[in-house]
Amino acid sequence: MRYVVTGAAGFIGSHLADALVEGGHDVVAVDCLTDYYDPAEKEENARGLDLLRIDLAEESLDLDGVDGVFHLAGQPGVRSFGEAFPLYLRRNVLATQRVFDAASTAGLRVVFASSSSIYGEAERYPTPEGTVPEPISPYGITKLACEQLARAYGLDSVALRYFTVYGPRQRPDMLFRRICDALTSGGTIEIYGTGEQSRSFTEVGDVVDATIAAMAEAPAGAVYNVGGGDEASLLEAVALLEEISGRPLDVRHLDRARGDVRRTQADVSRIRDALGWEPRVPLARGLERMWAWASARVATP
Repeated sequence: MRYVVTGAAGFIGSHLADALVEGGHDVVAVDCLTDYYDPAEKEENARGLDLLRIDLAEESLDLDGVDGVFHLAGQPGVRSFGEAFPLYLRRNVLATQRVFDAASTAGLRVVFASSSSIYGEAERYPTPEGTVPEPISPYGITKLACEQLARAYGLDSVALRYFTVYGPRQRPDMLFRRICDALTSGGTIEIYGTGEQSRSFTEVGDVVDATIAAMAEAPAGAVYNVGGGDEASLLEAVALLEEISGRPLDVRHLDRARGDVRRTQADVSRIRDALGWEPRVPLARGLERMWAWASARVATP
């Protein structure tokens, strides 16, 4: 099969592209290498892929000879407000609308990255997909808009609401990456709020498995939570990485950030029942893998 992967140089997209290639598929890797973080790091993520540098918000996506589209490109981050909002509209809503339009014309399935951020401060935990969405960040708002766009198009699509994904190649602004960087440098980690806020941390390999299964097996229009089985507080995660690395960390607390929620916990019964998927990598093992990757990066000249 031949698949387009947008965001193929990013954290999750690069792992997905690698897994598809290893599975014997042809991959059309697309990324515009935005400056949200160092493009050189993204190029390293995509090493071995023939990367097409396309701005999906204004350039056409050629889907001739393609069997399906994995749309993972987008503007990440839940704490950006104000002047950053046009970027969310451009890179999440407009770019996604253009991908959906191309896929609809070509009659192709799109599996796309949504987010637990659409729930905001959810009304119940674990949170099922039927929960009323109340996003509190531009990121969550635009991700919800993408789901609505897919429905409006009547597209053969599957929306995957990822919950706090971590693992090797994680973006440098994300918590576990910042913790690992601080541990390798002997520095300080800054945490928003008390650190008691908790998340359904989800290992990237589990996310990739769910994403590939969705393309092959999910019914059209399906929406699934993709979340880890381990809920932990930020401080618990810090302590676990300290234990794994054998190094202490100086933790400093900042004011709680606008756009951050107090808790996420995924109800994954729907995707388990439909696709047989459930998270397999416990947090401790996933963090061991991430620490091995982070420490190796420092050791490699």
